[in-house]
Amino acid sequence: MSAIKIDQGADGVVLATMDLAGKPMNVIDAEMAGALAALVEALESNASITGLILASGKKDFFAGADVDQLWALETAEQGFEASMHFKSWLRRLEQAGKPVVAAIHGRCLGGGLEIAMACHHRIVLDDGKACLGLPEVKLGLLPGGGGTQRLPRLVGMQQALQWMGEGTEVRAAQALSSGLVQALAKTPEDMLAQARAWIAAHPKPQQPWDAPKFCYPGGDSRSPATAQLMAIAPSMASAKSWGNYPAITHIMSSVFEGGLVDFDTALQIESRYFAACVVSPESRNLIGTLWYQLNAIKKGASRPQGVPVSKVNKLGILGAGMMGAGIAYVAAKAGVEVVLLDTTQALADKGKAYSQGVLDKAVKKGYRSPEQREAQLARIQATTDYAALADCQLVIEAVFEDREVKAQVTQLAEAQLAADAVFASNTSTLPITGLAKASARPDRFIGLHFFSPVDKMPLVEIIVGEQTSDETLAKGFDFVQQIGQTPIVVNDSRGFYTSRVFATYVMEGLAMLKEGVHPRSIEVAGLQAGMPMPPLALQDEVSLSLGVHVADQTRKDMAAAGQRYEAHPGEPVLRQMCEMGRIGKKAGRGFYDWPEDGQGEKRLWPGLQDLFPLADEQPDQQEIIERLLYAQANEAARCLEEGVLRSVADGNVGSILGWGFAPFFGGALQFINTIGPAHFVQRSRQLAQAHGKRFKPAANIVDLARRGIFFDQGGA
Repeated sequence: MSAIKIDQGADGVVLATMDLAGKPMNVIDAEMAGALAALVEALESNASITGLILASGKKDFFAGADVDQLWALETAEQGFEASMHFKSWLRRLEQAGKPVVAAIHGRCLGGGLEIAMACHHRIVLDDGKACLGLPEVKLGLLPGGGGTQRLPRLVGMQQALQWMGEGTEVRAAQALSSGLVQALAKTPEDMLAQARAWIAAHPKPQQPWDAPKFCYPGGDSRSPATAQLMAIAPSMASAKSWGNYPAITHIMSSVFEGGLVDFDTALQIESRYFAACVVSPESRNLIGTLWYQLNAIKKGASRPQGVPVSKVNKLGILGAGMMGAGIAYVAAKAGVEVVLLDTTQALADKGKAYSQGVLDKAVKKGYRSPEQREAQLARIQATTDYAALADCQLVIEAVFEDREVKAQVTQLAEAQLAADAVFASNTSTLPITGLAKASARPDRFIGLHFFSPVDKMPLVEIIVGEQTSDETLAKGFDFVQQIGQTPIVVNDSRGFYTSRVFATYVMEGLAMLKEGVHPRSIEVAGLQAGMPMPPLALQDEVSLSLGVHVADQTRKDMAAAGQRYEAHPGEPVLRQMCEMGRIGKKAGRGFYDWPEDGQGEKRLWPGLQDLFPLADEQPDQQEIIERLLYAQANEAARCLEEGVLRSVADGNVGSILGWGFAPFFGGALQFINTIGPAHFVQRSRQLAQAHGKRFKPAANIVDLARRGIFFDQGGA
């Protein structure tokens, strides 16, 4: 059993330490599954074994299933059999008649938690690092190792449904109070001592659900409370997911139906729903993009090869506004010393205060200690003095989107930097090559486009200018990973990738408003399409005045270059609204009326129907949805065709993590794969005929359709 190290003490208790060779985390692959099955066999047949402590030799307890094996399940029958096989030895583990304790530290997720729940007693090392959960729904799956049956029998149906439906990761204290685990320990030695003591006190344990008079915490599927819950849960789930994630419905069905039958029958019910999930297009899309393609990016697929890995010890940030303050927070959190610089000390201090506010909330919730908060704040130096940048290896400017302002701060900063330091711009639209003209060393100039709020948005778009060196790109890539963010790499162009494609979503919503489409229909369509926010509300959040500023800057730059500017049909809407002073959320007035105190509900401005009268004939809702999705996917394909995007993986991952393109489609380019390039081309041509040439299908999609192939799906 190479994946499990066995140590049997004089008392007959076996300490089984899971430590899968060659992998950073324990996962359920063929080797681990075989070792666990052999361990169960020994527990059943070896009379000298009086109990079992299941522990881990990794930094975490267990990561879950081997995704490669899940991906290899091509039919529902294979999914059902794999699920039942996994559960068969878990069932034997809990019915072997000997006490089994899970000694949990670090992360215990997915199949790892299902293994732990099959143990009779669970102890967690309470060192601030432990988290437990069943996050399968994030990959379009449900827990297929008994999770939908054991979890509700431990913590109650309502809590279990919430955790599984959202993929929640639970901290140690909450795991204890909910009944998911039975004890906490302060040290590894204490955890093992508690485990041995519990085994000695419970020589013949029985799982609660195997007891003749077992009752669910809070009631089973027949109870009035559960009946009320199940009456509203589907509609609540639909309100959040709009029916785009079948795994959520399957989880609810598995829990409810499992509560009507005996435990072993319930396990079979779960496996049927697991089989339905594992072959669903939603799961295939999510796994393909958010597992294979995302992991390829994290492993450096977009990073120049042969360049030594670098680390930033000290970071300079120019501009302590919302973006600069957010970058300072995530960098200091990662242990980087930060110089946060602005034009006045008050502005610089205000930027640092953002970190204070976030950390105060974290301390209040128990995620940080006061000492950790003070240490992180001490790493941020708020100043107005450019000389403080002298020993920074990287400087990021996050000032106003104005080329002259950016040029000025670039020159002031570079005057203080060492020759090998890198300068980066956080611009969201201005071409990096143009900004680099203000630099004395354009080969060390790069774009690092963060997203707001920085501490919650995981993506950074790295933009390579015409003269950016591979060494500079590698350093930018390494820094993004150093601070725990996900990098995608794109080539330079106006709006780059994310801003350019994101704009098509909101602008298409504005164009439909101008056409007389009901604003409520537009907003609902955005949510039905799977976007996190509807287009009009999102434009309010971003700011209408910013949209006008970007359009004006683009028009000016293209005129200077002798290029013809074509305004999007939605642009006049922005200008009309701004002329009326309705510039978005920051003014409390845009497409919505926003509550002054930030506490009430925003409401669509009634004057929209006067400004943009409703058309007599309203479009079908599906057409509105398609316009919003096709506009984005087509522009993403153009970015790939033009070489702005360097890979399909960067396009898909960037679209999901950057602006929230419908994850269940697997990203903007995978959306085209999902519906089929041939169908996409046909429908795009229909939309182009009806609504304008912006819907004309990109040439590379037409080529895919002609050849009967798809965009590359990466490691999947």
